[in-house]
Amino acid sequence: MTRPAPSQVPERFRAFVAERAGEGVERGVRDFRASDLLDGEVEVRVLWSSVNYKDALASIPTGKVARISPLIPGIDMAGEVTASTDASVRPGDQVLAHGYELGVSHHGGFAEFARVPADWVVPLPEGLSAREAMAIGTAGFTAGLSVAALEDRGLTPDAGPVLVTGASGGVGGTAVAILADRGYEVWAATGKDDEHARLRALGATGFISRAECTAESPKPLESERWAGAVDAVGGATLPYVLRTLRRGAAVAASGNAGGPTLATTVLPFILRGVALLGMDSAYQPIAERRRLWDRLATDLRPRALAEWVTEVTLDTLEPALDAILAGEARGRWIVRIG
Repeated sequence: MTRPAPSQVPERFRAFVAERAGEGVERGVRDFRASDLLDGEVEVRVLWSSVNYKDALASIPTGKVARISPLIPGIDMAGEVTASTDASVRPGDQVLAHGYELGVSHHGGFAEFARVPADWVVPLPEGLSAREAMAIGTAGFTAGLSVAALEDRGLTPDAGPVLVTGASGGVGGTAVAILADRGYEVWAATGKDDEHARLRALGATGFISRAECTAESPKPLESERWAGAVDAVGGATLPYVLRTLRRGAAVAASGNAGGPTLATTVLPFILRGVALLGMDSAYQPIAERRRLWDRLATDLRPRALAEWVTEVTLDTLEPALDAILAGEARGRWIVRIG
């Protein structure tokens, strides 16, 4: 990879930086030097980013996410190309980028400027603003990927109710909205009773509690209930989903907020033929990523994009990172950069 020439990044710009300091991490907004950006063919003036669980992990000493120090976190970004040495991306183009090594081993979106490889860049789809794209972000992309995977396997609205776990978070809430708009009967699993009104507005028709989803069961199989599921939690929740899926149904799993361990049996798989579909949004091939973003601007576009987001800035970002680690996520937080 080569740096765009001539560079349009100012010598110094503002960024939220996390840097290891002994056993801890120092984090906050500071001036960052253009010369310290990593290589890439495309320079972007970042206008919007978003707050994700992975970003919060990248900013704490025990997060095991950051691969470089100092690091500008931010696994999502959207903005305007200021310079490019790749013919497929031109100055003035409106673009977005997320996943791959962004905000992990490559400086991410919590900065006024970024430099990224051209094959990480997605043209901003027609009909989506940069702000709306970040209201969707990695979380919404993962939700759209999950719904598409379930439908590719045969799920249809007339098949029966679909469960979404972690429904008050970014992935879950977006999945509720997408599924409801596509005609599904959507049930939301959440431990936050005060989120029911918002989730109903997004299209949820029923609710089950976190306690029901995480309760231990002596039965490897329970009554067949769900025609499909989107699991954004993992941990003790995914075994519940597996043992309550209908025969031949599938769950699209993307989360580990409930923990990385999966304690279940093979019986849902061999007696009911259920499927566990893993959702890897970080390393989705770029051509497939661009196609899905086109769908997120059209038939998979979630409703009420502007209504269920909370705006922060670089200067007010730190409390949002702490809140998402504490399980206080409500919908989506987006970061106004420009």
